[in-house]
Amino acid sequence: MTQEKDFLGREPIGKLLLHLALPTVAAQIINMLYNIVDRIYIGHIPEIGGLALTGVGVCMPLIMIVSAFAALVGNGGAPRASIFMGQGEIDSAEKTLGNCFSMQLIISVILTAVLFLWNRELLLAFGASENTISYAVDYMNIYAVGTIFVQLTLGMNAFITAQGFTRISMLSVLIGAISNIILDPIFIFGLRLGVRGAALATILSQAISCAWVLYFLFGGKSQLRIRKKNLPLQQHFIMPALALGLSVFIMQASESIILVCFNASLLKYGGDLAVGAMTILTSVMQFALLPLQGLGQGAQPIISYNFGAHNTERVKQAFQLLLKASLGYSAFLWGIIMLFPGMFTRMFTPDTALITFTETPLRVYMAVMVIFGIQTACQLTFNAIGNATASIIVAVMRKFVLLIPLIYILPALFPQDPTMSVYLAEPVADFFAVTFTAILFMFQFKKALKEISAP
Repeated sequence: MTQEKDFLGREPIGKLLLHLALPTVAAQIINMLYNIVDRIYIGHIPEIGGLALTGVGVCMPLIMIVSAFAALVGNGGAPRASIFMGQGEIDSAEKTLGNCFSMQLIISVILTAVLFLWNRELLLAFGASENTISYAVDYMNIYAVGTIFVQLTLGMNAFITAQGFTRISMLSVLIGAISNIILDPIFIFGLRLGVRGAALATILSQAISCAWVLYFLFGGKSQLRIRKKNLPLQQHFIMPALALGLSVFIMQASESIILVCFNASLLKYGGDLAVGAMTILTSVMQFALLPLQGLGQGAQPIISYNFGAHNTERVKQAFQLLLKASLGYSAFLWGIIMLFPGMFTRMFTPDTALITFTETPLRVYMAVMVIFGIQTACQLTFNAIGNATASIIVAVMRKFVLLIPLIYILPALFPQDPTMSVYLAEPVADFFAVTFTAILFMFQFKKALKEISAP
């Protein structure tokens, strides 16, 4: 590999992480705008804004599942491609890319069919009420058309980031987000399409992003290119990629399941108002977590490449810097949320009742955000070094072992305020999850570095 292409193994870690992480953090913040801008506009539709916002919020579990399948393939294949590049095996890296592209096409067809056939039944199961189901169905019927664009944009963009082209991957997201911001008010208010307009703006924007991503990966500027000869699925390339991506899939898909559990419990104890508040809490949590994931994505090519090249010192330096940056960000944002919760709630709705109701649950829900940088830094590093087992374990522990049971246990333990007890499940689960992840990481990271440093 030429010196020009070996920059992941040569450049100073601090300079390299800054160079790679700034675009990936920006890309994650921009990506968040796809859904949050929709919700802001929808929440301000005259007369029906509150119910429409709640209806679209109920769509979030399905949208998260679509994104999770993109992560299953892209976030599993991209680190493996980086490791192959660090080992000098460019052909294997390109075969991984080609196999992942084919797999995402297959998954897109299946997901589109499922969303068209059963979206109403799924939305009712996910917490929609008779008051909100019409808005939810209107949104999902159109969103389903764009499933293939979402899959290819999110999944294939990971391979651009994995090569160190983080500015290109940021532009992939920026192009779509700007399109979405422009099209949203035109379709929602100008053409009076309401929630259908928001969905239409989203899928058209994703289509534009998708075209950009594929143009780059099929073109000559990418180190790794999608080639026809690499498209037929080969088990020894696609299966390890899916195994590694399974942890990210579980983490994202479980958000869908958890949101269903939250919505069902909140509808039972607090009605549509409590479910509407959950839509805002979920949006703020996205605002918190996506930049953390952006930091991890910026560090991933550095960690994966140097892990493949058996450069233990650079792997350690990259993780330590990632951990410090993640903790600094999570502590800063936690402070802002604790001091000014109303600033966040007013972004999504002018409804005074919903604003007043949401402020206290927001403080409760985000109470452990101050240390959450540890969780994301460790989990994303597990992925970067190819440790699928540990990454899956920490994902399952936080979501399934801790959070889902607590959603139902805490209201029973504190029946005097069952609605607030449901919100309390998140910080309690996060505290124990961060502790467990940190302990597991100390042992597994040390073991992994020892293995690659052995002669």
